[in-house]
Amino acid sequence: MIAAYLAEPGKIEFREVPVAEPAKGEVVVKIKAALTCGTDLKAFQRGHPMIPMPGRFGHEFSGIIAKTGKGIKKFKEGDEVMGVHSAPCLHCPYCLRKFYNLCENIMSTKVLGSYAEYLVIPEHIARQNFFKKPSRLTFQEAAFLEPLACVVHGMAGLKIKKEDTVLIIGTGPIGLLHLLMAKSKGARVMVSGRSRPRLDFALGLGADSAVEANGLDSAVKEFTKGLGMDYVFECTGQLSVWESSLNFSRRGGTVVLFGGVKGGTSASFDTHRLHYDEMTVKGVFHFSPSDVKEAFSILCAGLPVKRLISGSYALRELPVALHRLGEGDGLKFIIEPENAI
Repeated sequence: MIAAYLAEPGKIEFREVPVAEPAKGEVVVKIKAALTCGTDLKAFQRGHPMIPMPGRFGHEFSGIIAKTGKGIKKFKEGDEVMGVHSAPCLHCPYCLRKFYNLCENIMSTKVLGSYAEYLVIPEHIARQNFFKKPSRLTFQEAAFLEPLACVVHGMAGLKIKKEDTVLIIGTGPIGLLHLLMAKSKGARVMVSGRSRPRLDFALGLGADSAVEANGLDSAVKEFTKGLGMDYVFECTGQLSVWESSLNFSRRGGTVVLFGGVKGGTSASFDTHRLHYDEMTVKGVFHFSPSDVKEAFSILCAGLPVKRLISGSYALRELPVALHRLGEGDGLKFIIEPENAI
């Protein structure tokens, strides 16, 4: 089979490698659709600590079961499937306390390599975070399970309800998934960003308001009649945006810091606001099996994620797709290994 290897930043090699035989509890998936991702783009541009080089990469996908290992009863050859690239170990101290997304082994046992014709899914992932794909979902839609699970996790426990005000800062795919989710809960949603075309796209997805970043202060005051937002979601991963996010929340509001900032970075916040305005500032990471199950149900119910797809490419055209993303041209691209060139 052909698999894409990230050899070094800016360099992808396409290698002919054997299709691995599944061990006990494992399944081999023939990839039908793999989605590009901001993390993959960062790795391609400058490397990423969670994506070893040289090595296979890609982690948002759907496909068809090609082979099953011994003991597999949930799936059979030919089943159309969707899943994610990780699952908790269930035995570390965090798993025993049910903090599954913080599992000590979740990153070291993840599987990368969906930019390829086939991918072997380890037993712990196949058992916990893999599903048969309903016929009403396309492979392209099913590949959104992993990023949507991350968004579901960030919103878990917030109880966003009809007419709550929500500000989403960032117009990338994650910000727009937050928009779709917040609108599905009946919230009034403002989206902020730097690109007018992206903001117009957000309006087309259902945003009640879409404001350029330099006009956000006055826009929030007008949108909330001076109160401030009930919920603010930071989806850029920029330090300055982290630090300014509290400015847009009402007293007693919640700020969710979704975008990851470079390790070792420190952020400063107004301690008076945090204390006397009883602010909740929440960091979020990854997802738990319950989040994956909820994301699966949401996709099956028809969340319009397909609108975030900007086009499709054959496997060997992956560098073209990543270069386009790096230039801000597109949201997510589908990589289809069957369309070899």
